[in-house]
Order: sequence, then C-alpha cells, then structure tokens
Amino acid sequence: MTEIAKALTVAGTDPSGGAGIHADLKTFQEIGVYGMSVITSVVSQNTLGVKSFVDLELDFVESQFDAVFEDIAPDAVKSGMLSTPEVMASTAKKLKEANVAKYVLDPVMIASSGHALISETARETISKELLPLATVVTPNLPEAEALTNRTIKTIDDMKEAGRILVEGYGAKAALIKGGHYEGEADDYLYDGQTFEKFSAERFDTKHTHGSGCTYAAVITAGLANGKPLYEAVKDGKAYITAAISNPLNIGKGQGPTNHWGHRWSDVQSTIKV
Repeated sequence: MTEIAKALTVAGTDPSGGAGIHADLKTFQEIGVYGMSVITSVVSQNTLGVKSFVDLELDFVESQFDAVFEDIAPDAVKSGMLSTPEVMASTAKKLKEANVAKYVLDPVMIASSGHALISETARETISKELLPLATVVTPNLPEAEALTNRTIKTIDDMKEAGRILVEGYGAKAALIKGGHYEGEADDYLYDGQTFEKFSAERFDTKHTHGSGCTYAAVITAGLANGKPLYEAVKDGKAYITAAISNPLNIGKGQGPTNHWGHRWSDVQSTIKV
C-alpha cells in the first residue's frame, strides 16, 4: 500500500458536527487523507448559534502539537478557530519548529450565524504571526474586511484585499471568498502575480453551517496529496458547491453543509475518493 497523505487541523469543536474540527475530519476522510487534530477550544454551538466556548490551557494545546509532530508528520496543516493571541503565537511557533511547508489559514473570526469568535487583539496577531506563514489564507468577505481594515463592496475591492494580504502581510496566496457578495458566488485567488476566478451558481439555502471550514479542509487535503494550489482550490470550490447544493436539511437553524454532497451531485470535479 502506498503511503497515505496526512493532514492536521488546528481548531475548535462543534458538538452538532457541522463546523470546526468535526467538519475538517469528515472532509479529510471523504478526500482520502488521514486526519489528525489539535483542539484549541471546546465550543458549545449548534445550527442556531454559538452558546459559549472554553479555551484550552496553552500548555495542553502545545502538548497536542508535540504529540502529533513527534510521531506522525502531517503533509499539510490547516488552522481554524484560534481564539486567543497566545494560541495563535504558539501555533506559529510550532509550525516553524516542525518546518511545515503547506499551511492553510482559515481566519475564523465570525461564525456563519454572525457570532464573533475572537478578540480584536487576536485579529492583530493573525496578521503578525500567522499570515507570513500561510501557503494560502481563505477569508470570507467580513473576515477579509477585518484583516485589511477595508470595506469590500465590489470585485475590485475583493482583489485589492487579496493584494494586501499577500503583498502587505506576507501570505503566499489569498483566496477571497464571495459567499457574502451579491450575485454569483465567485471567489478570487491571488498568488502574488495573477488572479484566478472560481465560479459557482448561488443556491438559495440556509444550510451553510461550516462551509468555510469545509472549503479550507478540501484545499488542505489537496495540498497534502501533492496537488498544486490552483487544483486544490478548484477541488475545494467543487466540493463545497456540491455540499451546499445538496443540503441534508437537518437542524433548526443554519444547517450544516453536506459532506457527502459530492457523492450525490453532478458537479464536475477532479476530486478522487
């Protein structure tokens, strides 16, 4: 048997199974990548919103990193909810120590329900500590506005945000997601030289809980499998489009995306399962 690709997710939990660590591990499994996790926060949330969360002790978070890196080296790492500046700085330190070459930064700041998940100080730490390490950063429009301190109203604004995150803050690439934009659900990837557009039909559904986590997890799995960034993002766009367009219709609020959706959909994709 050939050696399987391995991916690590660093994030918070979701007991309802739609976002965070739970979404990431489901996605890794669907893509055929061995998934591992470092839990930073235990979150009480469901499709109706975030009720509360508890940040784990920094020493314990670091112990989880050490346990993974000393035994099973991941081929790619993704981070999601890192709610404190201390955990962000520690994550950056551990990524550097382990010489992680493929790092997907999903700057989780606001839940799909609209609830703020991190402090203002933590937002600044993302820019200073994590963006310079990122192979790609994957903000939605509210997150891109927060990171760049700019209002985004147009496609040109989206592209300018991508330039700032790459040329100003040091990320190797930025994927500005257009899910909150009016019109088609177009995303723009900037790698420091060119922009690539990834388009999909917009679907009228409330079942988008965990969509950002899932999209970034597909990209991480693709990078772990050795795919170029463009191909990993292309797969991510196809996967999340299938996940949103084939809803499970569960939950009393903003229901989870369907991690089996790509199995049920005619959306064209290069994803191999």
